[in-house]
Amino acid sequence: MDARQDGRRRARRDEARFVPGWVAIVACLGALALAIVGPEAAAQPKPPAAAGDDGAEAAEDDAEEGDAEGEAPAKAARGGYTSGLHPMPDDAEVPLAWMPPGTSATPVPSDEIYPPQTLTIRFNHKKHVKGLKQTCKSCHGAAYTSGAVTDRLLPKPSETCDNCHDVDHSDLTQVKAGTNENGQCAYCHIGENAGSDGKVAPLVLPHANLRFPHAKHVSRNIKCSQCHGRVDQIELATRDQLPRMAGCFTCHNMSGAAQGEAKSDCDVCHLTRPDGRLVTAFATGDLLPPAWLHSAGHTPDWLERHKQIAANDSAFCGSCHSANYCTDCHDGKIRPRNVHPNDFLSMHPQAARQDNPRCVSCHQEQTFCADCHRRTGVAREAPSAARPAGRRFHPPPAEWTTAPRSAKHHAWEAERNLNACVSCHTERDCATCHATRGASGGQGLNPHPLGFESKCKTAFSRNPRPCLVCHQSSDRFVQRCQ
Repeated sequence: MDARQDGRRRARRDEARFVPGWVAIVACLGALALAIVGPEAAAQPKPPAAAGDDGAEAAEDDAEEGDAEGEAPAKAARGGYTSGLHPMPDDAEVPLAWMPPGTSATPVPSDEIYPPQTLTIRFNHKKHVKGLKQTCKSCHGAAYTSGAVTDRLLPKPSETCDNCHDVDHSDLTQVKAGTNENGQCAYCHIGENAGSDGKVAPLVLPHANLRFPHAKHVSRNIKCSQCHGRVDQIELATRDQLPRMAGCFTCHNMSGAAQGEAKSDCDVCHLTRPDGRLVTAFATGDLLPPAWLHSAGHTPDWLERHKQIAANDSAFCGSCHSANYCTDCHDGKIRPRNVHPNDFLSMHPQAARQDNPRCVSCHQEQTFCADCHRRTGVAREAPSAARPAGRRFHPPPAEWTTAPRSAKHHAWEAERNLNACVSCHTERDCATCHATRGASGGQGLNPHPLGFESKCKTAFSRNPRPCLVCHQSSDRFVQRCQ
């Protein structure tokens, strides 16, 4: 029984594998016909929706728009309005040419200068300027006489908005909406329950942390667009339309007569403390200089770079920092480990000879270095009891002092790095040998290079003090240079 069933199964499998030739020919012809007719049939339009089926047509339109744009339509605010919710339609990026001057250097306004805002109003500037032919003064007339950033520059609804909108704002606790659509609360105010029980979400516009008199700028014929960009081309104005310092420098960084009264001092615009330094601590963070201003951006590598900036213009640093701020690190009270690592005391001789890091940028060698060297017995003036027995810092005198000049002679070392010498020695140590013979025990050894006598008159006229360390005023060598 099992053998017969196995035989039948094998026979059926063999029949399934066998395909008659005429079947294959018919299949090929059918595929060819489908290839020719199929695309046209697939491209046939959908059957039209039934008459009066507005919902179906709307759904088709929405689907086609979604397919064409690759995204869903923008979500409308309460009331179905979509304009005036962003600077550009569908929250597109504002062209750089329409942004305030200086935006390329500072794309985002500073939170410390312009604190974050909460905008609960829908407003289309472009429509009011281009379509309704309104000017900046129509709504912001107070800016033309404003002398401080604390002045109210927004329009008063009862005096401005009510002139065109069917609404009564004379009593803000009892706003009366009219019958016209443009007088409803949800027409301008956004939020889920805008106008419910006569309440709307509050508009939060903190004052800028600046000194800025609009009236002075208006009196000098400075147009609104020179500071705020092309507000007439955008819908909702945000913090992005506020001025940038790089744009202010167009006028405030001029030189000579062209500058006029547009001074470039920091305290012209920035808030200051009683001592004249800038206020830098705000609720949103610390005010820091931008990267484009003297390359003073406080980036992670600022600890390494600040020495060049401070050396070039220490007054610039003094606009924000006091001398104590610098000495907290530079006088050793707070030692950054990435400047002087642990056990630097045993490693500092090599660093001092290489002058890297530069010791004199923080330390006074005649006090900070020499005092320590005297206590440890390294300096020449150290008490004999403090000097280590059998140890010397310099090579033997036969190489260091009495021998002819060579790379091992102290003259070469003094010319190469005099700072290393003064960390232990004073001027009288040098005068012991180099002073005029008989003066201060001098030996009359000339330390000057060849040809110095022809230049000494200029050096003496500029500063005679170094000369008088080794020479007396009646010295014949000095008389040659007078």
